Amino acid sequence: MVAIGCRLRQAGMLAAMLVATAPWPAVAQDDEAVYQQRLGQMLQSGGLFTDYAPLEVVPGSARARPWPMLRESARTIEAQALDAAVAYAAANRSTALIVWRGGKLELERYFGDTTPATPLVAKSLSKPLTAIAIGRAMALGRIRSLDQPVADFITEWRGTDKASMLLRHLLDMRSGLLEQSTSPDPDSPLNRAYLSPRHGDYLIHHYPLTDPPGSRYGYSNATSELVALVIERATGRRYAEFVGNEILAPLGLPGGEIWVDREGGLAHSGCCMRLPARSWLGLAVLLLQDGVANGHRLLPKGYVDQMRRGTEANPHYGLGIWLAGTYAERRGFGAPGRPGPKVLHSEPYLDRDLFLFDGNSNQVVYVSPATQMVILRTGETPPKSPEWDNSRLPNLLIAGVRRKPREAAPVPQAR
Repeated sequence: MVAIGCRLRQAGMLAAMLVATAPWPAVAQDDEAVYQQRLGQMLQSGGLFTDYAPLEVVPGSARARPWPMLRESARTIEAQALDAAVAYAAANRSTALIVWRGGKLELERYFGDTTPATPLVAKSLSKPLTAIAIGRAMALGRIRSLDQPVADFITEWRGTDKASMLLRHLLDMRSGLLEQSTSPDPDSPLNRAYLSPRHGDYLIHHYPLTDPPGSRYGYSNATSELVALVIERATGRRYAEFVGNEILAPLGLPGGEIWVDREGGLAHSGCCMRLPARSWLGLAVLLLQDGVANGHRLLPKGYVDQMRRGTEANPHYGLGIWLAGTYAERRGFGAPGRPGPKVLHSEPYLDRDLFLFDGNSNQVVYVSPATQMVILRTGETPPKSPEWDNSRLPNLLIAGVRRKPREAAPVPQAR
């Protein structure tokens, strides 16, 4: 549930690791220098890399259409619940909190220097967007189905053990590729596939397959990074341009930026799209509305239902999105039962059909079909104590929905 990216535990080993490092095969000297510089920055910052450069423009709507804000007297959520949500967000180093319900905003609050126009580094909120991009390419006839082989687009994999990988495996994290972990090794695939200025080439030719595709769940940034490559080869368009003009613009949402491995290179589709808060909210609204926006179907009929189905390997994960599913007090990004960081859920989600976008630093967009509500929280990593509770905001606001008074029962008439 939390995308830890390439957080490394042994940052102090920087000097020793950068001595006599052998580049992976066929890497140009300049590319290797860029890689080592990025690696050094990441290690010095304790494993968190945020120096996203270069950036490529993601176009959006020229006339972004803001949702109307409800007057206080017209709100459908109790003021006490909204106030408590703001207090919880503020206490947890948030940058934005937005509550949307039934086509209107109940609440929109920004913290610190953040404004409605600020592009937010939303990290793994980018992963649901990869699923939306695949669905949009399907609607345009550029991709046949979720069960189309990835090797139809990454033709270098034909005749290899990766040839049986399907597009759905890239989205539900059953690719069979090496799952996310951490490593202090400069030549680790985890680091090369993230920081190399030719990370797409590395993913194609060197990133290891550890299990037969479709056989197990294994969350990884690398798996989602391949979606940009698939979209570009399927459509003949840049990933940033495709997302901006085929998804954001029709939704009336502002664009932003995305990290590319080098000028004119491949986009980092799995982690590093920077969009204003309203754009992340609008993508969730699109899913709540079954892929239809302004009367126009952007995603194939039934596609959102596919996104909301878990797998036997991980019932809590669909296609790029997390699912309420069976209650578990602590859930991590890894497969159920696997070691690794876990996020607290102090109680079951009140909406059992709830689904969410979830990124590192507990950046979340909750979607509640039962109440027709979308809740966004972005920000920095919350304090360790009291720890972040992933069920707190949605349950607080769902419980705060004002109930219409029941109509009086008809009085029996005397005969």
